[in-house]
Amino acid sequence: MRVGIPRETTEGERRVALVPETVGKLTATGFELVVEQGAGAAASFPDDAYTDAGAALGDPWGADVVVKVRKPSAGEREKLRAGQVLIGFLEPLADSAGVEALEAGGVTAFALEAVPRITRAQSMDALSSQATVGGYRAALLAAEHLPRFFPMLMTAAGTVPPAKALVIGAGVAGLQAIATARRLGAVTTGFDVRPVVREQIESLGANWLDLGVTGAEAEGGYARELTPEEMQAQQQALEGRIADFDAVITTAAVPGRPAPKIIPASAVEAMRPGSVIVDLAAETGGNCELTQPGEIVERSGVTLVGLKDLPSTMPYHASTLYSRNVQALLLHLAPEGALALDWSDEITSGACVAGKQEVNA
Repeated sequence: MRVGIPRETTEGERRVALVPETVGKLTATGFELVVEQGAGAAASFPDDAYTDAGAALGDPWGADVVVKVRKPSAGEREKLRAGQVLIGFLEPLADSAGVEALEAGGVTAFALEAVPRITRAQSMDALSSQATVGGYRAALLAAEHLPRFFPMLMTAAGTVPPAKALVIGAGVAGLQAIATARRLGAVTTGFDVRPVVREQIESLGANWLDLGVTGAEAEGGYARELTPEEMQAQQQALEGRIADFDAVITTAAVPGRPAPKIIPASAVEAMRPGSVIVDLAAETGGNCELTQPGEIVERSGVTLVGLKDLPSTMPYHASTLYSRNVQALLLHLAPEGALALDWSDEITSGACVAGKQEVNA
C-alpha cells in the first residue's frame, strides 16, 4: 500500500504528517511511502532524510492513502480520487461542508480528532500529543512576555520573588502548562470546573484555585459547557482573584463550539500592568473577552497573547509526536500493509467521517 505525504499549504503551518523516523518503521512493515519534495523542510526534516528512511520523492496525491496535518484545501480536494483514504485533522464538527465534499468525492476520510478516547487508541490520540506541545509553548510565551523573572532569584542586589502563574483548564494542555511553569520556577496555581482533576493539579506541585464553581465531566474527559448562570458566577469569582497573578494561561475548550468566555474585560483591567494572558483557545475565539485571535495586543497594560496553532511553532517535535499518532492509526487500519477496514471496530468506525458506505459497498 502506498502512502503519500504532501507538503502542508495552510498559511503558517510548519508541521508534516510523517517524519523520517516513522517512515522508516512503516517501510519496514511493508508500506511504500512517497513524499512531496520539501514536505518536511519547515519542520527541519530534509528530503534526503526521507529517502534515507526508504521513501521516494514524488507526487503524494496518487497514493492509496494520503496523510496530512491540516484539512485539505478546495484545490487539494480536487486532487483526491474516489476510493482513496485521507487521514488528518479534518475538523468534522467545524467544517461540515468540507467533510460533505470528501463524501461526495468518494473519499474515505479518517479524522484524528474523532478517534475515540479509549485505552486502545491512546497511541493515536493526536489531540493530546499536540495539546502537550501547545501547553508547553504557552508557558514559554508567558515567561517571554512577562517583564519579570519566573523563578525566585537570590542575588547580591537582593532577592527577586517568583512570578505567580495561573493556568485555567486542566486538560492535557493545561497540565503541561502547569508542569512547565513550575519547572521555570513560578508559583503555579491551577483551576478547572471539574473537581476530579484537583488531584492531578496538586500532583504537579501546583496549588488548586477554588472558585466555588464546578461542572460535570462530559464524554471524552472534557468539561461540559457551563450554563449561563454558572459562567457568570465563574467570571465574577475569577475577577476577584485574577489580580493576584502575574501570568494567566487559559486552555478551556468545548469540542465543536466557540471557546467559553472566562475572563471578562473588567478582569483584565483589574490585573497589574505588565501582566500577561496567554489564550490557548484563541483558535476558536479565545477564553478572554479581549483576545485578538492570531495577534499579540496590549490592553490596560496587560499583554494578551492570542497566537493560533501553537504546536506549529515547535514543528520538529510536534511533527514527531503527530507522526507517531498517524503511524499507529495506519497500522490499525492496515495491520499487514494492506487496508483491512473493520467497521465493527469502534476506532475504525469512530474515526471515519466520510466514505464509510462507499467502502462497505
